Amino acid sequence: MTVEDCLPANLRGPTTTVTRIAAGMSGAGVYRVEAAGQSFVLKIAGEAENGTDWRHALHVQRLAADAGLAPRILHVDEARRAVLTAFVADRSFMAFSRNPSTRDAALTQLGRTVRRIHALPFPADTRMRDPREMLAQVWNGSLAGFALPGFASDAVQRVLAEEPPARDRALVLGHNDLNPTNLIYDGESLLLLDWATAAPIDAFYDLAVLSVFLRMDEGTSLRLLSAYEDRPCTGLPRGFLYHRRLAAALAGAFQLSLARQMKHAGATGAETLETTPSLGEFYQRMMSGALKLGTAEGQWAFGLALLEESLSL
Repeated sequence: MTVEDCLPANLRGPTTTVTRIAAGMSGAGVYRVEAAGQSFVLKIAGEAENGTDWRHALHVQRLAADAGLAPRILHVDEARRAVLTAFVADRSFMAFSRNPSTRDAALTQLGRTVRRIHALPFPADTRMRDPREMLAQVWNGSLAGFALPGFASDAVQRVLAEEPPARDRALVLGHNDLNPTNLIYDGESLLLLDWATAAPIDAFYDLAVLSVFLRMDEGTSLRLLSAYEDRPCTGLPRGFLYHRRLAAALAGAFQLSLARQMKHAGATGAETLETTPSLGEFYQRMMSGALKLGTAEGQWAFGLALLEESLSL
């Protein structure tokens, strides 16, 4: 099978170009397709990806696309587990949110977009993905026996030992991976990519993930929550604070797990909380080219920065 075989017949031909642009964590291949004077994105599931999980994610992706929350789905090849969507040029939500003149508008749009995600209906037989259970699985599985700095272990153990606060609202259908690489801003609308982990969750989790990755302080987090709730919020709820620590710890542990898969040797003994770059410093080093995600050292540094962030929350 070639990648072009996954395209509809009218897009195959000698003038069609296919360029690999990313590889998903599940082994999926993501390609940009130029055909018939238009641009598309083709995602083909990895061989190890569970078929039932793939069909569930596709169903949720269709719900999101129909609601204007994800790029339009143009073609599905279920036999090859391939999905073709419209290409959306990204105008950078990060730039939109960092511009002082548009920052408040960006936060309002972000909060309202998350509320629209959470209003999507649960597909039948949807199973919950508990982030705390996922953290325990990563910690006791892929990170077992891996040499880590003491503060990294402390960050994970603190969250696992913490009693989750009582939930004061119903579960919602959450995206579960609202990191900045999954946000596409076309200049008007905010769209979400990669619905593979969508599942019922506590509403605070998606909001907490955004707060962590976008490095929101208390005031910014309050504005995000106010936009989500459509009413002024005067204090950060205990559930949000808990899920922020959990989100940072889970993301950090996952990055360290990736570093191990990429043959990182683990801690040398020189890493301490004081010498480890903060999340903001990590972003600066990545923008300068000193660190790169997709490498063992980049994933290692990202994981430690996230775990350091978890301890500070």
